[in-house]
Amino acid sequence: MRKIVASVLVALFVALVPQAASADPVRDRQYWLNDYGFTKAWEQSQGAGIKVAVIDTGIDASHPALEGAVVGGTDVSGLGTPDGLTPVGQNSYHGTMVASLIAGRGNPEDDGAGILGTAPKAQLLSVSMAFGVEGVDTDSQIAEGIIWAVDNGARVINLSLTRNSVSWPPSWDEAFLYAFENDVVIVAAVGNRLDGTEEVSAPATIPGVIAVAGVDKNANASELSSTSGFTIGVTAPSEELVAAYPGGEYRIWSGTSGAAPIVSGMVALIRSLYPEMDAANVVNRVIQSATKDGFENYSSTYGYGLIDAQAALNLELPKVNENPLGSLSEWIRLYRKQAPEEANPGEIVTPFDTPVTEIVGPDGFEQSLWLPLAGYAGVGLLATFLYLAFRPKAKGPRSHKRK
Repeated sequence: MRKIVASVLVALFVALVPQAASADPVRDRQYWLNDYGFTKAWEQSQGAGIKVAVIDTGIDASHPALEGAVVGGTDVSGLGTPDGLTPVGQNSYHGTMVASLIAGRGNPEDDGAGILGTAPKAQLLSVSMAFGVEGVDTDSQIAEGIIWAVDNGARVINLSLTRNSVSWPPSWDEAFLYAFENDVVIVAAVGNRLDGTEEVSAPATIPGVIAVAGVDKNANASELSSTSGFTIGVTAPSEELVAAYPGGEYRIWSGTSGAAPIVSGMVALIRSLYPEMDAANVVNRVIQSATKDGFENYSSTYGYGLIDAQAALNLELPKVNENPLGSLSEWIRLYRKQAPEEANPGEIVTPFDTPVTEIVGPDGFEQSLWLPLAGYAGVGLLATFLYLAFRPKAKGPRSHKRK
């Protein structure tokens, strides 16, 4: 009897869920687009003409949400294809998920469906690197990837990764300086406590980098999908994020790996609207437009505050002459000789929580949509009534399995 009732409930979910807010369970879950001012910001800028480099595990550019988004790429791992479009290494899906949060194009067959990135008209450069592969030095991959991205026109570089160490290797000095000297904005995830990052770690500790921490759907600091420290630039959503997954799928995930590309997209909006604005003033616009709730000036949990895309495009600010998040060249001059040598060079992890829930369209609604069960109490009562009323004939629809 329990199996039959469960089957009735599944059938009712199929019928009722698509009729909720809209017919697309993917687009409905992108709460940050409205809550953080992106839909209003798009009236002024959608990131057109701006190249954003995603230095990650590679991008599956065949995903419908990324159709036409990737305009170039390379592989620095020695394991992928020259165009950077073959996902490689451990958790190879990671780069595709990150990319979709920056420049997802939605669903080419339905304007109201699919993933929209925060800069839906930005262009992506895919730099594939490998995490967790024995004998492959991730430090050198990062350095090589940054230099390639700069040389190939990136105006923004996204790094959804961490060393789980506040320090970084000397090889990064040259690469990051090269980016800063060429007027490139770098955005990095701070890491997650759930993945063992108890404090902000490099590259989010490098002066001049926009380090992104995470909050939940209610804009409260995330306990597991973020961390704290005094180099945080701004905070963005890091929980219950939906993103594109290789093979044309969609997944829900959490982590500052998702918060960083949300901010990278916002940077692309600014750079597209103000093409002559230098990187220092773009960074200043990001942090000065952030909203503060419950603190003044600066917080080791929220940095300068929660991002606000619309305010970032419209706030009137005096011009600055230096990056307000610090100078790497000055840090090198003062501290590089005193910096401790790395005990375990080259060990980098991607700061994210493993995706746990798959999202599919209404026509193939075989997976859980991770919705609160309390909201379906009435459905449960109805299912019970139907079972009791029709049990002499009822065989129950075939139940669906989770993949």
